[in-house]
Amino acid sequence: MTYTVAALIGAVCVAVVDLYVLRTRLLLRPVFWATYPIIVFFQLISNGILTGRNIVRYDPEAIIGLRLAYAPVEDLVFGFALVLLTLSVWVWLGRRGVQRTPTAGEGSRLLRLLRRRHRP
Repeated sequence: MTYTVAALIGAVCVAVVDLYVLRTRLLLRPVFWATYPIIVFFQLISNGILTGRNIVRYDPEAIIGLRLAYAPVEDLVFGFALVLLTLSVWVWLGRRGVQRTPTAGEGSRLLRLLRRRHRP
């Protein structure tokens, strides 16, 4: 299996999870598409550094060869799948009331100190 095929299968599977399994339907929300370019921008920077400096290399036979900021376009597809899955699970868990507060347990000393200072 090529990197291209794996990326496409991953993206399709995550889209199915978003739309039909978890039913978060982030793909149908304009806010997702309005903010996704921010993620792509930083993904291109990090991928460009890693591939431009040959820290990460790809077998030319496993990719289609089209690159953006030195990285194969397949990386953008994998990144899309990763972000969509993460956000879908996050929204799904949030709808079920899992971890409604930003800290678990007591929190750090710094957070406790800040809370004490802001109490009336």
